[in-house]
Amino acid sequence: MTRYVAVRLLQGLITLLVASMVIFGLTRLTGNPLDVILPDDASPETFKAMAEHLGLDRSLPEQYGVFLKSILAGDWGKSISFQQPVKDLILSRFPATLKLAAAAVLVSFLIALPAGVLAAVKRNKWQDMVAKGFAILGQSIPTFWLGIVLIQAFAVELGWLPAGGYGGSKISHWILPAVTLGYHSTAGLLRLTRSAMLDTLGTDFVRLARIKGVSERLVIWRHALKNALIPVVTFSGVLFVHFLMGSVVTETIFAWPGVGRLSYQAIRKRDFPLIQGVVILFVGLYIVFNLLVDICYCYLDPRIKYEKK
Repeated sequence: MTRYVAVRLLQGLITLLVASMVIFGLTRLTGNPLDVILPDDASPETFKAMAEHLGLDRSLPEQYGVFLKSILAGDWGKSISFQQPVKDLILSRFPATLKLAAAAVLVSFLIALPAGVLAAVKRNKWQDMVAKGFAILGQSIPTFWLGIVLIQAFAVELGWLPAGGYGGSKISHWILPAVTLGYHSTAGLLRLTRSAMLDTLGTDFVRLARIKGVSERLVIWRHALKNALIPVVTFSGVLFVHFLMGSVVTETIFAWPGVGRLSYQAIRKRDFPLIQGVVILFVGLYIVFNLLVDICYCYLDPRIKYEKK
């Protein structure tokens, strides 16, 4: 197990290195940030002085070397548009994104797990049909459209919920963004839960439990669901990071002061250091959560072993 974790960590570091190269190259393809931050009538001398100040006059290998050295030293550089350290900007916005992602995961699980189990138990009945219809609808609706519709319905027309903003600890501000962010993945999680439960309900140990006279409730929720959770846990680990990374549209629609909205502002202003910092953070989180999911396998299914190759 220790060897497996060490190998995965090494693979994660290599992935981060490759990702840093890709991120660095792609950000440079978006254009020159000086065209955004300087006025149209700025003189060539002003452009040259600003380029020297930001280090944009150096060659690309030199700029990448400075970027990589700063990342390794824990200094993510300074934002071009906000004129603040990138690390401080991200850390100040990250709690809001983390809370929104956690709320979206909670929404997904509260809806998808019971509905997926019910759809599997009531296979080919009306409950199953409703659940599958709900899943297809959720995977078909674009996030931005759903957010706008929810705002129009519950904030503008009915006035039940606020249209946007963080609102601190007020739950009312969280409902619409969490539902908007979580609904699409709720559909996928529901279908995955249903499929895993159908496979588990047909296994020999479930039949044996029923033959022994175990109540149907215990068979479903204790025996079958526990073994069906392995693919669900895999999806959930990726799902949480997906919510963190995919919160750009939701946070922009609801004026949510998180990393997603910050990255949108950085892309608009071609803020290279800020874009690079945000993406590196998300790639690192994706690697860490995938490793944690793999470790959880051992506790969910003792048959899974990590052996030396």
